[in-house]
Formats: sequence, structure tokens, C-alpha cells
Amino acid sequence: MRPIVLLSATLLMLLLNSACSSQETSQKNINNAMSSFPEFDLQGHRGARGLLPENTIPSFLKTLEYEIKTLEFDVVVSADSKIVLSHEPWFHHHISTKPNGEPVTPDVALQHNMFRMTYTEIAEYDVGKRGHMLFPEQMPMPAVKPLMRDAIIAVEEYIVETGRESIFYNIETKSQEEWYDVFVPQPEVFARLLYNELKELDVLHKVFIQSFDVRTLQEMRAIDPNVPLVLLVQNLYGLEENLRLLGFTPDVYSPNYRLVDEEMVKEVHAKGMKIVPWTINDTKTMKTITNMGVDGLITDYPNRAVTVKPIRQRLGLN
Repeated sequence: MRPIVLLSATLLMLLLNSACSSQETSQKNINNAMSSFPEFDLQGHRGARGLLPENTIPSFLKTLEYEIKTLEFDVVVSADSKIVLSHEPWFHHHISTKPNGEPVTPDVALQHNMFRMTYTEIAEYDVGKRGHMLFPEQMPMPAVKPLMRDAIIAVEEYIVETGRESIFYNIETKSQEEWYDVFVPQPEVFARLLYNELKELDVLHKVFIQSFDVRTLQEMRAIDPNVPLVLLVQNLYGLEENLRLLGFTPDVYSPNYRLVDEEMVKEVHAKGMKIVPWTINDTKTMKTITNMGVDGLITDYPNRAVTVKPIRQRLGLN
């Protein structure tokens, strides 16, 4: 009889250990970005787009010099299924230079489709040395579109080296229905590739996924309902219709700042969401929007934002 008792005790210990492990895993999943959402979520748009080339590692590291809470950036997918930082799934004519040194022009920009290029080919293009005609304060410098993996690793290493407060990542899937299988993969493929890489990097607990494309948000929710989701909005449909199209209530509602008024802020909060408008670059508007009671804002100029008194107060700097 004794061996049976020992076996039962062993099985009991295994079951207890398994239960504890499952509980720890569940708790880790719950410990997501929303559980530690900052008092005011100041986000650097594409890094610090107004200061250095957008969606590049130098721009991200520059952003970290300011009291931002979140790095906002965009991702696309290469032909070899790599997650690449880029606002468009092609090389935009405002900033891009071909490997042969010629600028990408408007008439051929769409032909430089990253969904049809390997990352090795993508990395041969420059996206910084021309500067940006719409951002005269941006310092031109040689730069490439990095892999998301490399950008996040660089940021995490910088945080360790400098002792800076950790940050969140607000990652936008650059996707829309007419692009499927032409410029981007199907939403379920896009979401799975992105999720798997973030999981491998062990940063899911400080990530938001945002999109104008409700399909990628729906697919991400199906993969892991603990990942905070952000609905980007630039239409005039209104709050109720946008939520109906999405099919659920996201964690954050992120409209173009021109759509925001105090009534919207109240309605969003009443539904249990945060509201973080985009993209605000002048300090007067930053002050006005912040005083409406929003939960954060996205800007190309984090250096300007940290001079605005209401923002400084919300960040605990005064």
C-alpha cells in the first residue's frame, strides 16, 4: 500500500505545482499595459518625428531623453515575414532614397513595395539623409527602416544603461482592406506575426496594439484578449458607430485631435475607455486638449510637450 500513498502524494505535488504555475502565468497575462497606465500618457509619434527621422532607432533614443511614457510607431511586413518599422508598406517619396542614391519619386513610390521585398533589400534604402520637407526642425542623418526586434532591443538596452524609467510601446498595424495580399498580409497573419515576435521579446506586458483597421484588432483579440487594444479614428461616424464596427469596446479610443471635445471625453470615459488623441504639435492645442481631461496625447515634438504646464502637472513634473 505504501507505494500507492507515495505515488498519490507525488501526483498531488505535481498538481499543486501545475496549479501554481498556471496561476502565475495567468497573473502575468493580466499584468498588461493597462494595469499600469500612466496618469498622463505622453507618446512620441514615430519616435520624435519632428526632431529625427521617423520610425528609426535614433529617433526612438532621442525620444527617451524626454519625459515620454510611450513610444508610438508603425509596423509593416516584409516578403520574408519580418516585422519592419514603417508608416507605409512602401518607400515614401518624401524621405526615401534608393540603393543607387536616387530619390524615390511620387510616380514610382508604390512600386517600392516592402511586402514584395526581403528585409535585406529593404535595409539598402535610406530614409533619413534627405530630411523631411514638412518637418524643418528634423535633423537629416543616414537611417534605415529597422526591424521592430532591433528597435525594441535598442530601447530596452538604453533603459538599462541609463536607468531611465521603463516605457510602453504603442504599435500600429499599417493595414487596410484594399491592401490585403498586395501591400500587407491578411489580418490574421499580420496579427500572429506581430504577437509572436512581441512574446518572444517578452514585452507583451507593456504593449498596446492600435489600428484604423478593425480586422487586425479583432484578430489580435482572438489571439490574446489580455493585450490592450487601441481604436484609431479619423472619420465622422461618431463613437457609437465606430465601436459597433469594431464589435467590442477597446481599452483606448484614439481619435484625431480635431474630433475631440469635452463631450467626447466624457462619453469615452463613461464606457470605461481611455482617450488619447493624435497628433498634436503646437503647445497651445496641447494645453487646450489636456485641459479637456484626455488621458494622454501623441506628438511629433516631445520637447515641446514637456514645456506645457498642464502636461507637466499631469506628468508630476511640477
